[in-house]
Amino acid sequence: MVDVPNLEASLTDPWPAYFAGRGHPGVRRVGAGVEGVVYRLSAGLVAKVWSGRPPTGLDLTRQVYADIARHPLPFATPEILEVEDHGGVLVTYERELPGVSAEVSSPPADHERRLPAQHGAALLTVLRGLASVPGTEAMRRLSVQGDDRPLWQGHDRFPDALADLVARAAARHGAALAGLVPDLDAGVERTREALRSLPDAPVTTIHGDLVPPNIHVDATGRPVAVLDFGFFTTAGDPAFEAAVTAAVWDMYGPHAAEHTTELTQLFAHELGYAEATLETYQAAYALTTYDLFGTGEDDGHFRWCAAQLRRNTVFNA
Repeated sequence: MVDVPNLEASLTDPWPAYFAGRGHPGVRRVGAGVEGVVYRLSAGLVAKVWSGRPPTGLDLTRQVYADIARHPLPFATPEILEVEDHGGVLVTYERELPGVSAEVSSPPADHERRLPAQHGAALLTVLRGLASVPGTEAMRRLSVQGDDRPLWQGHDRFPDALADLVARAAARHGAALAGLVPDLDAGVERTREALRSLPDAPVTTIHGDLVPPNIHVDATGRPVAVLDFGFFTTAGDPAFEAAVTAAVWDMYGPHAAEHTTELTQLFAHELGYAEATLETYQAAYALTTYDLFGTGEDDGHFRWCAAQLRRNTVFNA
């Protein structure tokens, strides 16, 4: 979720008037993301106007939120309080989450090759917290963005489910990706084999998109909320969460590659994950999300995934 202080949008946006008519004057648009637009209605309450429908249905999303919220965590997580359908548009009323976006609070300066220490500390707090929440049946029924079936369908192990997702995703637009990634087919098979070779691991809650806007911090940089579950939310190996977070925390900065290496090594050391496991999951993430926003060289995420694969040691073994 990103802040969108857009005056022109506010003048043409019908939703503040709609919410005012429902007894919420002074509505303010506070953010927008893949799922939709968020409005602050009052202290403690926000509304999300969805741009579509959760691929597995709102009831399942609401259950996943509830599964997470029942566990004591050092940060808040979303909770859906009410749901309505307004002319075919889904609106959810949710508890307001505290803090401000991590990237707004303390972005690293362009000249810094190392991330601020508080970023690593905050991410470790979030990763440890989510890894303490057991994966649930509702989470196993979720599909990830771009796919047409629950990730766990037909599988008992997360790495095996992910290996099959890699195959399905590579088949979608692999020809486009092959234009930027040499020897793509062989790399896909090496990644799938590496996934299938991973040992069993605990099955915990996976957010799957811990980018800076999705972590809110307080004035000291301490994480106080995690939001926007849904992009790659599932139940799975907590090492996958760590691997993806290391890769996506700084995707486009001037030292993004160095920051990915720095965080990968930090998480391996502090959380006890093998670096080869983290690299395997990073390759899988690139192979399963590369085409979600576009398949041309003008698409930043597509180019980013291709670059991840070109330098990934598991993919290129």
